Amino acid sequence: MALLSVNSVEVVYDQVSLAVKGASLEVPQAGLVALLGANGAGKSTILKSISGLLAPERGAVTRGTITFEGEDILALDPPSRVRRGIVHVLEGRKVFEHLTPLENLLAATTMYSDRAKIDEMAEQMFELFPRLKTRAKAKAGYLSGGEQQMLAIARALMTRPKLLMMDEPSLGLAPLLVDEIFDIITRINREEGVAVLLVEQNAVAALDVVSHAYLIEQGRIVMSGPAEVLRENPDIKEAYLGSGAVAVDYHAVKHYRRRKRWLA
Repeated sequence: MALLSVNSVEVVYDQVSLAVKGASLEVPQAGLVALLGANGAGKSTILKSISGLLAPERGAVTRGTITFEGEDILALDPPSRVRRGIVHVLEGRKVFEHLTPLENLLAATTMYSDRAKIDEMAEQMFELFPRLKTRAKAKAGYLSGGEQQMLAIARALMTRPKLLMMDEPSLGLAPLLVDEIFDIITRINREEGVAVLLVEQNAVAALDVVSHAYLIEQGRIVMSGPAEVLRENPDIKEAYLGSGAVAVDYHAVKHYRRRKRWLA
């Protein structure tokens, strides 16, 4: 049984706009899976349908099912989904800028009462993210973009999740920091056994670390398979990986022509 199963899900915004059209995907126990696609394809919407964060944006799942460890979770509110073991690191490095890194970590532990255990968990995060320990007294708003992303991930891990969902963790970061972030994601998955669902436009970085990936276009899953297979697919190379040293601008690619080849 998969840890997470998204089955034929449709998402509508404002009761009118169909953003996700019959999407299905799975994340196995301790799996490392990517959801790839261009900006506006529906990647973030799928994550929010899983974490329960559609309502503030006037969105709703109107069809399909989402199960976690065999339980239908669509009726659960976001805090209940967190308690089940689902945590969502939102796009844009959402941290409490007026708090220190330690205070940010502690803010995620309201479900725990054992202070000694909380302190131990925080120290584990500083061991996993040594950059944060060196900036322990700084306000989070003064951290670099990479450090804020590390803090957002560390804060999510303080909830001790079974599934870590990350939305564009490499966005706006320098290449060296991207490598560091993806190395940390791999370690979390391999050493802690935490399943990861990774949403990325940076297909090159994502396909280097995940075992399986899905490609979404205009709200539909149009391709899925092992990462090594997708890396060699000519359409993926053309649209997302580029040819040679210069990547192709996938916004300029004719989606319909490519999709016809994929679905043939």
